[in-house]
Amino acid sequence: MLLLPATVTLAEARDTLRLLQQALESDQGAAEVAVDASQLSAFDSSTLAVLLECRRLAATANRPFTVRGAPAHLADLARLYGVAELLGMTAAAS
Repeated sequence: MLLLPATVTLAEARDTLRLLQQALESDQGAAEVAVDASQLSAFDSSTLAVLLECRRLAATANRPFTVRGAPAHLADLARLYGVAELLGMTAAAS
C-alpha cells in the first residue's frame, strides 16, 4: 500500500507524485495499487491530480486502483469534481 504524506498541496504535488511513481515501480508484484490517504491533513485539488496520475499509471500496468481512508473533505472534493468513483475512493471512518 502506498502512503500519502500529511500534506499534499500544489507545492508538494510534484515530489509526492515522483515518490508514488517510484513506490509503484518497486512494488510491481502487488495485485492492486492502493493508496492510504488517512494521514492526509492539508491538501487541495492538486492532490486529486496526483491521485489521478497514479491511477493512470496503475491502469497502464493493468492493476486496479483504490484510495483508502480519504479525509471526508477530500472525498467531498473528489465527488464535486466527479472523480470519486474513478479513484475508487473510500472515506475514513468517522
